[in-house]
Formats: sequence, structure tokens, C-alpha cells
Amino acid sequence: MAVRVFSSRLSRSFHLLSKGKSSHLDRIAAYKYSTAAAFEDAIKPSVNVEHTKLFINGQFVDAASGKTFPTLDPRTGEVIAHIAEGDAEDINRAVAAARKAFDEGPWPRMTAYERSKVLLRLADLIEQHKDQIATLETWDSGKPYEQAAKIEVPMVVRQLRYYAGWADKIHGMTIPADGPYHVQTLHEPIGVAGQIIPWNFPLLMFSWKIGPALATGNSIVLKTAEQTPLSAFYVANLLQEAGLPEGVLNIVSGFGPTAGAALCSHMDVDKLAFTGSTDTGKAILALAAKSNLKSVTLELGGKSPFIVCEDADIDTAVEQAHLALFFNQGQCCCAGSRTYVHEKVYDEFLEKARARALKRTVGDPFKSGTEQGPQIDSKQFDKIMKYIRSGVESGATLETGGERFGEKGYYIKPTVFSNVKDDMLIAQDEIFGPVQSILKFKDLDEVIKRANNSRYGLAAGVFTQSIDTANTLARALRVGSVWINCFDIFDAAIPFGGYKMSGQGREKGEYSLKNYLQVKAVVTQLKNPAWL
Repeated sequence: MAVRVFSSRLSRSFHLLSKGKSSHLDRIAAYKYSTAAAFEDAIKPSVNVEHTKLFINGQFVDAASGKTFPTLDPRTGEVIAHIAEGDAEDINRAVAAARKAFDEGPWPRMTAYERSKVLLRLADLIEQHKDQIATLETWDSGKPYEQAAKIEVPMVVRQLRYYAGWADKIHGMTIPADGPYHVQTLHEPIGVAGQIIPWNFPLLMFSWKIGPALATGNSIVLKTAEQTPLSAFYVANLLQEAGLPEGVLNIVSGFGPTAGAALCSHMDVDKLAFTGSTDTGKAILALAAKSNLKSVTLELGGKSPFIVCEDADIDTAVEQAHLALFFNQGQCCCAGSRTYVHEKVYDEFLEKARARALKRTVGDPFKSGTEQGPQIDSKQFDKIMKYIRSGVESGATLETGGERFGEKGYYIKPTVFSNVKDDMLIAQDEIFGPVQSILKFKDLDEVIKRANNSRYGLAAGVFTQSIDTANTLARALRVGSVWINCFDIFDAAIPFGGYKMSGQGREKGEYSLKNYLQVKAVVTQLKNPAWL
């Protein structure tokens, strides 16, 4: 029941966020003829940035080099704070602390029940500080405050409580053998886990990573994305109050080629978990192989098909396709970025999808009712604009958007392309922005082949009223998640991960516990056993 309630609450939250407070005509007029929202002075966040140093062995410390780097406000491009810039020496310090905490400290030697209580206390503290955390998340990443506060922080809390519940339910097996032997398996923590999280959902990915690793008794060195370090450092300040021993969770901010590479290459790190781009995932695999063959879990890019069949409820499909693509400014690995619509309903869907994009409220993410804030930074902004130009040049029809919104910050108008072909870059590459590509198909066999003709395989959406069609597509699509008449349902218990170049291994749910455990077989000879 708890699972259903949470999924329902998340669905309702998405629905609420899709609704604005202006009338249909007012919104279209504001979008077409005014960019006032982008020119207003940015709303001042109601929180101070207090934690900007590395968190190593239970203490906030400067980088060994003394260097710092700026974290920027995507609304303006202005500096929020200067953050300690960790590099290889800092990774060495953090790994040493994590290794000592694992080899000599109390964490893996606590009862599983005691570990679960620490995770529950941490979840409670995050819940108590939810307003400050959501504010930092919005300020650092540009995502709407209502999204951070009503969806993401509650999901963080739920994720940690979920894994707290698992801590004392991890056990091995007793196995019958051919002979007088007692055989048992032990599920042991893997050791020091290196974790690297992305900038699009900073604290949510933080919880996806640390939850299973801590529940299974490991210690951690976690590297934040350089664009969004603030929320992780805020939570670090809560760890001691939660009762987590020193050195169990260490947090280093820094850049991929320095801190990230050092973590992946470190000979005393036993496990890596990464969420980010496919290209970076390949580099991490190579570094792991060249060092100590540490195991690696990867949650990577996607180009997810969103399939609208001829019998679909078109209004629902339009709204869900809109959310599947534009949620979080389109900066989602599983975004429904290839919208396949049956030819019989294509024109109706396109008209309504275009109208919905025109209604989307773009502006300061701290302003109530804002659906879309800025992209994360100038690099991502420029990348998205390049893909938009590519779409136009390759012959797709630009239905709406395709331009900067305002003159300050990294805002892009919600963009919709029609008449998109499979060989266009906008239909092949992960754009990671507010660009919806709408393609036409004739029958199921065709759309299955086209949907699967991608190097990615992260997720898919299917909209149909036929259970047979739904079952056919669910089994035929080579992806890790298929959402039927819904999208982006991220319950704590549901595993998430991809096929092909979308990664390896699974995050969330019971499956993710295996990422942080090793299996040991113990065989004991029996003398004169009463039974075998």
C-alpha cells in the first residue's frame, strides 16, 4: 500500500506542477509577446550558503591546494559562492578516511538495526530542513522551487527510509550440498564505494547512491557535480547529528579530470557508481579496469521513445508527453525525447502538443507557478541551441520556440519540432534540453523497430487502451523501464537502469543492494550428521 500511495502522490505532484494560475489566453500572450519574467530582478533566496568546504572524516576542510571554484546561479550567471576545489590529494585523504572507517570503525560492525536507525534519523533531519535544502537545490540548479520542495526532497526522504528498512533484512542462504557439508553464503559489504553524482538531480541522486551503500555497511567517498555542490554539503552538516560515524561518508567537490579521475583510479576504492553521460561512463570503466578492476555501476544517457498509439487518450498523452520531455528543463536522462505518434492521430496530437508548449510558464524558478527555469549553465545552453539549429537545417519543422527566453541567464523557450526523421541528430542524440521531437509511425512492427534502433535503452512510454498492445510493446522494447499510460514514476522500490549504452546495473529497489555486496561461500565439513 505504501508503494501505491507514494506513486500516486508523485503522479499528483507532476499534475499539479503542470498547471499554472493564468488563463490559457493570458499565458499564450505572455509567452509570445513578453519576456518580462526573464527581465525581472531575480528573487533573492531565503537561505545563506554556509558550507563550501570539503567534508572529510567528519570535518569541513579546505582543499589541500587551497583552490576554490565558483558555483553559479543559472538565472543570472552570477556567482553564488566559491567552493573548495578538491583534486587527487583530497581524494587520497577522503579514501584514507573511508578505508579506516570501514576497516577499523564501528559502522560495518554495528548491528543492521542500529544502521537503519541512523538512516531514519538522517531522513528525519532532511525532512526538518526541507525548505532550506529545496532552496539551495533551486538556487544552484535552476529547477523550479515547487518541484524541488514538493517532489524531490520528499523523494530523498522516502529513499533513505526505504533503505533503512532493508538494512536488517540482508542475509545469505543455507545451501544443501552433495556430501557431509554445511554450506552457507555470507552477503558482505564490498568496502569503500566511490560515487559520482550528476547536476540535474543533485540531492535525489545523492540519496540513490548513499542509501543502499550505507544500508549494506559500506563507507563512501562521494564526488558532487561541480555545477551543484550546495545541497550535498548542507546535508553533510546533518550527518553527525544523525549518528553517522566519522569517515563513513566523505564528500569532495571538484572536476572530473582531477578529482573524478583520481577517485576512479584509486587502488583502495572497491566499488564505483556513476550517473551521467555515456562518454564519461566509458572513461570511468576504462579507469576502473586499468587500476584494480573495481566493479562499476553506471546509469547513463538515454533517448527514450514515447509511443502514442491510435487508440490512446490523446489529451492525457499530450500532457504526459509534455511532462516526459520538458520536466526539469528537459534535463532528464530518461526524457521522452522521441515522441512517436500514430499517423491517424498525429495532426491532432501535434496541434495540442504545440499549444501545451506555448502555455508553459518560463521564468524565475523561485516564482510560484513557474514550470520551467533556466538550463544549468552556458555550456548546456549552447549545446541545446546547436541542436535546435541542426533540427531546422536538417528539415524538421520548428512549430514553436527555438530561441533564448529573455536576455539574462540560460533560459530557452519550450521548443517543438514536427516532421522529424530518425536519421536527424535531434532524433538520435541526447539533447538534454526542452526540445520535443514528434515523429509519425504507421503500425506496431514499424515503431518497435524504430524505437529500438538507438544506441540507448533507458526507458520508454506507451500510451494505449489495449492491454494486448501494451503487453506487446512492453516486451519488445529494449529498455530498462517501460511506463504504460504514465511516465516518470520513480518509486523508491522500483529498479531503474538501462540496456545497451544507457548503463549497467540498477539503481533503487532491492536490486541496487547487490551493487554494494559481495557473496562469500563458507563450507564446513560435518562429522556424523543426523541428516543432510
